[in-house]
Amino acid sequence: MIAERAIELMPDETLSTLLRDFVQVPRLEAGEIQVPSLLDQVRAFWEASVRGDYYESFAVNSKNCTEQSSGTDAFIGEFDRLMDKCLRAASEGPPAVAVGAFELLLALLRRIDEDPDSVVFLADEAGAWQIPVDWKTVLPVYFRLLAEGTPAEAFANTVDGAITDHCNHQRSQLLAAAQIVANAEQQAALQRWAIRDGIS
Repeated sequence: MIAERAIELMPDETLSTLLRDFVQVPRLEAGEIQVPSLLDQVRAFWEASVRGDYYESFAVNSKNCTEQSSGTDAFIGEFDRLMDKCLRAASEGPPAVAVGAFELLLALLRRIDEDPDSVVFLADEAGAWQIPVDWKTVLPVYFRLLAEGTPAEAFANTVDGAITDHCNHQRSQLLAAAQIVANAEQQAALQRWAIRDGIS
């Protein structure tokens, strides 16, 4: 994760010096190597995850119950990388692409909650809550993209589901963030959900 972020900050002219033994940067620049789209990258990650490619367990005891296997570390690192790419794509390309990528990643977290051992090994109290996500950053961006062209009730239902499934303890703040990006009909639908939940 640190290496990924460092590369993002590095000027292009120094990138080839850093990567020359691992990646042929001129071929990338010349278009000879096709880089998969964001959606293709997320789909490939989904498929690898549900196939069990990141699942690596160990015998858990009272001394190592807070540790993570290298497979779990790799899963978290790739999830974080792709979520960062979704956030960048939100301001660079068509909303539908970023929305589709966000939704696959959110669905993967739901799958971990439903059946953790089908995706990744979590030693203690398995659940998607162990995958670090900055929800106050991620969900407002997702809601902004989702608001573009989504019918009011579908928008409110999706917003409610995302908050309930991933960060219900931040419900009032995130509903407020959704209200900001919603159109009038979507705002009214959100308000009905808020009243139902006793949030004014």
